[in-house]
Amino acid sequence: MLVESRRRTLLDLVSRQGFATLEELVKATGASESTIRRDLEALDQAGAIKRTHGGAVCSGEVRSMPALDDRVTTAAEEKRAIGRAICDLIEDGETVLLDGGTTTLEVARALVGRPLQVVTNSLPIAALLASSKETDLILIGGYVYPRTGVAMGPLAVATMQGIRVRRAVLGAGGITGEGVFNSNSLLVETERQMMTCGQEILIAADHSKFGRQSLSKLCGLDEVDRVVTDSQLSDPDREMLEEAGVALTIAPINPIEDNSDHRTSARTPGSRSVSR
Repeated sequence: MLVESRRRTLLDLVSRQGFATLEELVKATGASESTIRRDLEALDQAGAIKRTHGGAVCSGEVRSMPALDDRVTTAAEEKRAIGRAICDLIEDGETVLLDGGTTTLEVARALVGRPLQVVTNSLPIAALLASSKETDLILIGGYVYPRTGVAMGPLAVATMQGIRVRRAVLGAGGITGEGVFNSNSLLVETERQMMTCGQEILIAADHSKFGRQSLSKLCGLDEVDRVVTDSQLSDPDREMLEEAGVALTIAPINPIEDNSDHRTSARTPGSRSVSR
């Protein structure tokens, strides 16, 4: 099969199913796994699909929210790196709660195809994961903010009161020594409830969010277990997190780099234990 024909077949299959495993793509084309991986890389770089753990997902299904479209290209490489790093921290079989946002959307992309139970208040994340046969999806209801497709408010809070997860992954509009901030007070109320659901609280934020405040304070740094950010984090911001006793995972922007540095990150001396 010629390269163009093979890649068209791959794209058609991924678009039709939403998600396709590497095994399915190999079977559909008769090509080797290494050839399919190269094809997927080329299609990913062209923006036609997104490579994921164990396959590929259609990139066009989750790009319909205006605010996400406006922000998705901001620090895109950093957000993808953060998504991969958080994916490495999560073990198969876990229950994970994903907050809405462009960074947590990259976490969801990295998790497609993993055997997990995922709870989310994000319609874009739900649309992405709904096509993954291996993932059990629980969608939180509530008032849906039309610009981002994120459910929030009293109904979302009430829905989560009986939910418990191994890890809750939240985004941030800003991080300073005072704590974690977001720009929507209704969303912050919802995120506070998310924090009560998680045994471990992770904040996913690229380096540009540090040193910034937003409208509403979500929590103090002492309420956060781990921050996952990219390798452009400044030394003062790194020291700020260490002094607060927050575990830090640095995600290398170049995916070819050794993953061993960001798969685990020990807590600094005196940091609090993960118990809620």
